[in-house]
Amino acid sequence: MLRNYLKIAFRNLLKHKTFGFINIVGVATGLACFLLIALYVRDELSFDRFHTKADRTYRVLRTFLNANDGTVELKLGTVAPPFGPLIKQDFPEAEQVVRTLENGALVKYGEHTYNENRVLFAEENIFKVLDFKVTSGNPERALANPFSIMLSQPMAEKYFGKTSPMGKSIRLNNQFDFMVTGVFEPLPAQSHIHPDFLASFTTLNDNRIYGAEGLRTNWGNNSFLTYVLLAKGANPDKLVNAFPAFQNRRIGPKASTYSLLNLQKLTAIHLRSDTDDGLEADGDIRYVYLFSAIGLFILLIACINYMNLATARSGSRAKEVGMRKVVGAERSQLVGQFLSESILLVIFALGLAVMFVILCLPALNNFTQKQLTLSQLVHPVFLGIVAGITLLTGLVSGSYPAFFLTSFQPISVLKGKIASAMRAGRFRQVLVVTQFTIAAVLIISTVVVYNQMDYIRNYKLGYQKDQMILVRMVEDSTIDYEALKQELKRNSAILEVGQSSRVPSGRLLDSWDAYVAKGDSMAPSKVGLKALSIDHDFIPAYGMKMAAGRNFSRAYATDDTAAFILNETAARMLGWKDPAQAIGKAFGYGKRRGQIVGITKDFHFESLRQSIAPIAMFLLPERNNWLSLHVAGGAGLQNGLAHLESVWKRHFPERPFTYEFLDQRFGRLYTTEQTQQTLFGIFAGIAILISCLGLFGLSMFMAEQRTKEIGIRKVLGATTPSLVALLSKDLLKLVVVALGLASPVAWWAMSKWLEGFVYRTSISPWVFILTAVIAILIAFATVSFQSVKAALTNPVKSLKSE
Repeated sequence: MLRNYLKIAFRNLLKHKTFGFINIVGVATGLACFLLIALYVRDELSFDRFHTKADRTYRVLRTFLNANDGTVELKLGTVAPPFGPLIKQDFPEAEQVVRTLENGALVKYGEHTYNENRVLFAEENIFKVLDFKVTSGNPERALANPFSIMLSQPMAEKYFGKTSPMGKSIRLNNQFDFMVTGVFEPLPAQSHIHPDFLASFTTLNDNRIYGAEGLRTNWGNNSFLTYVLLAKGANPDKLVNAFPAFQNRRIGPKASTYSLLNLQKLTAIHLRSDTDDGLEADGDIRYVYLFSAIGLFILLIACINYMNLATARSGSRAKEVGMRKVVGAERSQLVGQFLSESILLVIFALGLAVMFVILCLPALNNFTQKQLTLSQLVHPVFLGIVAGITLLTGLVSGSYPAFFLTSFQPISVLKGKIASAMRAGRFRQVLVVTQFTIAAVLIISTVVVYNQMDYIRNYKLGYQKDQMILVRMVEDSTIDYEALKQELKRNSAILEVGQSSRVPSGRLLDSWDAYVAKGDSMAPSKVGLKALSIDHDFIPAYGMKMAAGRNFSRAYATDDTAAFILNETAARMLGWKDPAQAIGKAFGYGKRRGQIVGITKDFHFESLRQSIAPIAMFLLPERNNWLSLHVAGGAGLQNGLAHLESVWKRHFPERPFTYEFLDQRFGRLYTTEQTQQTLFGIFAGIAILISCLGLFGLSMFMAEQRTKEIGIRKVLGATTPSLVALLSKDLLKLVVVALGLASPVAWWAMSKWLEGFVYRTSISPWVFILTAVIAILIAFATVSFQSVKAALTNPVKSLKSE
């Protein structure tokens, strides 16, 4: 029986090639989108699951609270170095605790010298917690001794070629020699860290690097990524509940009032992190949910499209159904026939969808910076899901025509009464409304995301963003950077050079206690100010404006140790409504005491997702590790870069010259949103395309059902435009209804999305007007094609065919 079903189904596809082609392409497009999104989602959900002990591995988080109201000021995925050993000591359920510290370093071997950014100092028991595939060396002892280091396989080949690096020494920062004790395979792309080097943590005991005392007592340097492997059956909530008492016992009686510890599961780091730091860019579980929904919606639109096209063709198959019933076919057999046709079509569509996926994967990988492969589809679980989705798609797509067409009595079908019954089908109208509602939501979302990104690109940040070159300074106290700056400025293309501890587009993670004058003494302030060390030329280099007072000046020797500049937000939060009121006031920050000499106008140092932070600026050269160069535009940019490179190579011949543009760093802050914007646009276009196929099918159906009416109207003198309007208006009404439903849904969803930005555009009414115009024009073009064709048909043929 099944063989007969498939044979008839195949013959029907061959007989109606156009119908089959449109359906297969529509369903294939929907399936291809679903498969591509499924590959992306599967990759996002698989992060860090390759570790065999991932289910009981956690990283330690530290959150800092405002002393005044208890609100969160800073949330870090790294903690201070003493926490690791003390957690292991105080909590028996902590089976293993591993501390790591990532740093950049200048790495040299022979003639090879490179700036490497992923040197991870790790305790020797890291291999008992995280899974590294060690290809050379003994993982039990490779990181036991100070100044030992392991290389990833690509790094081993980069520095040593085909020869073994084992036992050889490489030099870091032109100061320390490390012996290579092992080689490991790079961690998979689905990892939240990707170290190129693993250096022994015991090396940090050296006072020239960090010092054993600092590792034991420094509670302020929260730079250490710390993992806890819990014993089997241990409850992580028990540890979290005990952390406040643990802090009060180990740090001080009130430690838990300003600092909280928490645990985050290893497999949750990539998608569920909301920390202010991070070794690598994290994903977002909300986007996983969003794109999963989009994939299902597009697949649903493809199924709806099939239903509409099948309905459009139903008139030609009604008599076939009637004849089959007359000769004894049961309804279940007819339903089986239609469903088998639908499933066969979906199987063909699946093959075409796989071809689409193969063609689109390189572009998707390049766009998302992932390494998705078609082989990931071969995973048994994934194959099962694909098979289930394929079967479900076939059943859903063929269900309506199968059960609808077979529900009529044969005598009614043969008498032609099915046409009047099908004309009243409200379900098809619901399908069209559903299609265009989804498509309209995607169009509106695309426009809103584009507007927000355009708003960000053109937002006035309060300083010079373009033509700013950033260079990481060399940490060497013997270097006279003032002389270096003057040498750089000898070239007219370099307008100004400033130094700072951090640069715009980064996070302001440093914060010290602030003190303001109260009577004759200094009282601690409850306002948390962010620390920013700069030099005399930082503010001019960025073209920042002063709201009151002056910039740091070399003419005032006291500025070096006793002067502060605040931004307007800091002055306002400290109680000065007018910036001028703060000038000359006594002020303290950390261990430094002095007075406020200037107030800058507010500027957006961080992402526009964050509010402007209150900032205290001061002169502390030893903290400054960035050079910011303002260069001339046009040809001056290349001239300035060439001069910068020549000066760099002259002063640092062994250090590779690297630089960044500030505007590019800002662009990377919004990579997720830019990706979202593009994907929304692509999916909106696909949704519209498939929806139009469904609309085309419904217009075919309506024209087919009204053939006689059209012929009579033409005989009575109806014009082609009037007939086109008659045939189009009902379907365009459905599009208008869809727009009415889509607008509030899209407004609500995108309003929630915009709440993620402190500084954001509004959703203008023209967004909905533009969407309506686009959707109606596309729908009219689709419907009018079939309407014009029907209106131009010779009425004699129309009446004779009836």
